[in-house]
Amino acid sequence: MSFLFPGYYKHWRACYSKQAEREERIEQLKGEGCGRPFTPGEAQIIEGDIAQLVKDVQSRSIDPHDILNAYAKVAVKAQEKTNCVTEFMVSAAHQWLRDGDINLQGPLAGIPISLKDNISVGAFDATVGYSTFIGNKEPQDGPMVRLLKDAGAIPYVKTNLPITLLSFESTNDVWGRCTNPHNEKYSPGGSTGGEAALIALGGRIGIGSDVAGSVRVPAHFSGIYTIRCSTGRWPKHGMCTSMPGQEGVPSVYSPMARTLKDLQYFSKSLIQMEPWKYDCSVHPLAWREDVAEEYRNKQTLRVGIMRTDNVVDPSPACRRALETVESALREAGHTIVEIDPPSPYEALYLGSQLLNADGCQTFKSFFNTGEWEDPGARQMSFLMSIPRPLKYMYYLWVKYVRRDPIWADLVRNWHPKTAAENWQLVSRREAYRLKWFQWWNSADVDCLLTPPNATPAVPHDGMRDAVSSCGYTFLFNVLDYASGILPVLTVDRDADRLPRGFNIRSLNGVAQGAYKLYDADAMHGLPVGVQIVGRRLEEEKVLSIMGTVEEALRRQGKQYRQVDITGEGKAGA
Repeated sequence: MSFLFPGYYKHWRACYSKQAEREERIEQLKGEGCGRPFTPGEAQIIEGDIAQLVKDVQSRSIDPHDILNAYAKVAVKAQEKTNCVTEFMVSAAHQWLRDGDINLQGPLAGIPISLKDNISVGAFDATVGYSTFIGNKEPQDGPMVRLLKDAGAIPYVKTNLPITLLSFESTNDVWGRCTNPHNEKYSPGGSTGGEAALIALGGRIGIGSDVAGSVRVPAHFSGIYTIRCSTGRWPKHGMCTSMPGQEGVPSVYSPMARTLKDLQYFSKSLIQMEPWKYDCSVHPLAWREDVAEEYRNKQTLRVGIMRTDNVVDPSPACRRALETVESALREAGHTIVEIDPPSPYEALYLGSQLLNADGCQTFKSFFNTGEWEDPGARQMSFLMSIPRPLKYMYYLWVKYVRRDPIWADLVRNWHPKTAAENWQLVSRREAYRLKWFQWWNSADVDCLLTPPNATPAVPHDGMRDAVSSCGYTFLFNVLDYASGILPVLTVDRDADRLPRGFNIRSLNGVAQGAYKLYDADAMHGLPVGVQIVGRRLEEEKVLSIMGTVEEALRRQGKQYRQVDITGEGKAGA
């Protein structure tokens, strides 16, 4: 039968080959002890202070091979639970250490780093979940990996992601479905979902990319920390993508970590390595310790609170997390400012149109025959394919019969853009950024506090309904603002129920898609975070304020607790 559907059989042969390759590496690691329980020494490494680990490696009081072996065990156990890992590079990493390819005098000496699957590591594929990309390995490391090795970090695994990279789920035919580390029926987030799952289960630090929330939403869904850096602060070359050339809403690479201290240490260390010497896209902007120190020690912050984006109100669980942080900050003496910024909906509109200005043609061009497509991406491409006359009729029906101007407006111009139309959208984006710039100047706030998403994690295949519910993160991609996520609490089936009489039909189409998936009973125990936002290139300030927020929560006894590395501990507030 293969002669009838050659593309289909080629696709599955390639997928099975990569999966078999991964299983072989896993079995090899298990044979070397990675299937056994953690030893006290390994647990001490995994929970140890990052700065002390670096000092111990540099003083040769600890062997970096031992650190790598401990994290190899973490990766094997996390893979068994969530299917979060794509490429195991542990054997190669040991060889890099032996060959002196990793600078053990760097600021990250001996620290294992996980990488999103689309980051180029020499001699390893960067599949992005497409079978057509299998075998695309480059002979040399990309700039990001070269920078990491020169800093002393050890890339050791690559992690799962959604095909197309346009989803808050992480599933594809090549590697399979990644699950949430707290509940296997839910997504760990996307597109950097594998990173989030691994880090939540004991991984230390990882690198992902973010075009509409792709590091921040996984951090929120899985209970870890991240900061979405502004464009030009981190390298972007040497990556593989589903949408090469898309610059209407640029994707940015950013760090993720299990603790805020690790995130702060790592971010500072990488920028101190002068990444602009590795990648022409990086601004020569040094780490500003004076800014970090100023906001770390600021006694009274003025925090603007954005309670809703006026498209999808936050669910009870996400609202409770926001109010928990608000209460902690007030008690610590900080000032909460109610804000009325320029319409967040305008960013959702502009961002969605710019991101898909090609009519979804580019990401679809890489599909093999019969290849699975993410439900959210499929929904976008389906709407894009509807003939314009029919789409206009649908728009009229939604706007005037259903009386839903928000969904109607998003759908009306959902078609491929000409160059002139694209330029017009970019011009509108720049005017929108100027409005926010002027508003913030007059608002007199140090940062914003917002939900990261309207709901906690989505169930598998839920992006078919929730594909447009991304405004809380997408807003700051359009603005190019630095924005961080920290976990606050977990869903409580009693405290976070929808109110009696809640009527989903009264919501707009975007909100209906999100609330179809909200179920406090089923979501019980899932993490919930908040988002801290600064302006463009204010990474130092945002990271320091995240520390202030976490300290305020700690004083109230409400600091989030990570999953125990043994898998037996409970996460929560």
